[in-house]
Amino acid sequence: MSKIAVFPGSFDPITVGHVDLVRRAAILFDKVIVAVGINSQKKYLFDLETRLKWLEAVFVEDENIEVGSFVGLTAHYCAEQNARYLIRGLRNASDFDYEKTISQLNAIVGEGLETVFLISQPEYSHISSTIVREIIKGKGDASSFLPKEVVL
Repeated sequence: MSKIAVFPGSFDPITVGHVDLVRRAAILFDKVIVAVGINSQKKYLFDLETRLKWLEAVFVEDENIEVGSFVGLTAHYCAEQNARYLIRGLRNASDFDYEKTISQLNAIVGEGLETVFLISQPEYSHISSTIVREIIKGKGDASSFLPKEVVL
C-alpha cells in the first residue's frame, strides 16, 4: 500500500514557501497531491484555472507530485484519493495553534487521517499568500516570493 499525502490550500497564489514544503513532503511519501480547495464563500484574487495551471507548471518534472482540486471537506477528498496523510506547513506558534485544532477534527472526520506538520525553512517563514496578494494588489514586486512559473 502506497503512502499518499494531500497538501491542501487555496494557493492564491502558490509561493516559494509552498513549493519548498511540497518538495520536502515528496521525499517522505510515495505520492503527494497538491489540492486546491474551493470555498464558495471566499473571494480569490486568481481564478481556479490559473492556480491549477501554475501548480501544474511548477511540479511538471516532479514524478510523485500531482495536482488536483476539490469542493467540500478536505478529509472527504483525502478518502476519495486513498490518502491517509495531510501535509501542513507551520511558520510560527500561531500556525501551530490553529493547525492543531484542524488536525484533530480531520482525524475524527477522516477516520484516522494523520496530519504531518513540516516547519517552514527560516528563509520562507515570513511568506504567506495573504501578504503576497497584498503586494500584488498594491502593484509591488512579489517575484521573490513566487516560483518562476507564476507569471503575473
